Amino acid sequence: MPIQKQLSVFLPNRPGVLGRTCAILSGAGVNILAMAVHDTVDSGVIRLIVDQPTKAILLLEQEEFYVTEQDVLVIELENKAGALARIAQSLAEADINIFYAYCTATLSQEGGCLVLRTDQPERAQELLSR
Repeated sequence: MPIQKQLSVFLPNRPGVLGRTCAILSGAGVNILAMAVHDTVDSGVIRLIVDQPTKAILLLEQEEFYVTEQDVLVIELENKAGALARIAQSLAEADINIFYAYCTATLSQEGGCLVLRTDQPERAQELLSR
């Protein structure tokens, strides 16, 4: 379960902005591995894990987007009831706070992928690796 760099890109909440952002990255050969979009009335935050984070930051900042970088855990887990609960409970028992998480799996997949931002990523990684 690696700690990876996640980019948070702050964008205006308008039609076409997400498509343009994705096109900027794909046009430069940057692959998006995970994405979550959070909106407000006027703006949105796109959280991305990409295969080339430094290149992505440079590209997006050239377009005058505001980009921040965070360490997140990327966890492969079973696609079964209780898998996420066990992780959340283990972290709570260790007094590790979860700031946010996003995950995905389809009904036919045996496993899924969880992206998790905590206040102690290295400690969470060590705890969950056991």
